[in-house]
Amino acid sequence: MHNNTARGILYLCLGVFVFSLQDAIIKQVSGAYPLTQVVVIRSLVAFPILFALVQREVGWRALFGNQLGPLIARALIMFVSYTAYYMAFPALPLADAVALYFTVPLFVTALAGPFLGEHSGWRVWAAVLLGFAGVMVMLQPGTGLFEPAALLSLLSACMYGTSMLMARKIGATQPASVLSFFQNAGFFVGAVITALVLHALGIENAAHPSLAFLVRGWMWIPLNDLLLIGACGVVAATGMMFLTSAYRIAQANRVAPFEYTGILWAPLWGFVFFQEIPRATTVAGAAVIVLAGLLALRMARHPKQETQT
Repeated sequence: MHNNTARGILYLCLGVFVFSLQDAIIKQVSGAYPLTQVVVIRSLVAFPILFALVQREVGWRALFGNQLGPLIARALIMFVSYTAYYMAFPALPLADAVALYFTVPLFVTALAGPFLGEHSGWRVWAAVLLGFAGVMVMLQPGTGLFEPAALLSLLSACMYGTSMLMARKIGATQPASVLSFFQNAGFFVGAVITALVLHALGIENAAHPSLAFLVRGWMWIPLNDLLLIGACGVVAATGMMFLTSAYRIAQANRVAPFEYTGILWAPLWGFVFFQEIPRATTVAGAAVIVLAGLLALRMARHPKQETQT
């Protein structure tokens, strides 16, 4: 069990780092190209890589095995999660979008009871509430600085936490490569359907940058940008394997704190590539969210101690 936990932590840290590179790329292209087209290109590049991993790990016939329903449901939840996450990029500094996404461990803690039977006591819930107080510090509701796109990051965190808990349950019988292949397929199918529906409705323009990123019509992409977007497919395939493996082989509340390693990369890429400097409220709110998440997950690992006090 100790080895599984250590490997799970390593996989998760690597996955978070890999995906941070994709975040920077997608933010870079979010002002010019449609999200659905970006996701389709990324998914097409990732497909052969993930298929090769499936073939190597368990053979391609595993894609037609049991639990198709849960696999498809999880893939669709992940599509919603990442669509919301990417939509926040054009409207928010990278550090803000990612810091709000770090409420994932709080959602994992809150949802671990319904999904896995890992029930939490009042102290864990107090830590969760503390984390959302940090969210309020960042969002500053009721002020002129509030950006509605921040809610997209929170929606993404909730959906992602749900999907990772599902991975913990499904992973008892399904390898990480199969989970990742279905996840990528969900991205591809979801993006294609979304693009077709928007085209059929004639929706191609929106005033808000987040909505514009989603509804913008498909276009011809120059080779340099096409290669940049295509690189996301390699990044995505690698990152999905690491993250899915982490939650599959180790307890969710043991590896989830290491989602916070991403807080190191988002401000760095934001500064290097977009000349963004985090606001004081971003730093303060993110610090409270991290503290609360770590407290919640620490107490969730020691439920007996909590019930005895």
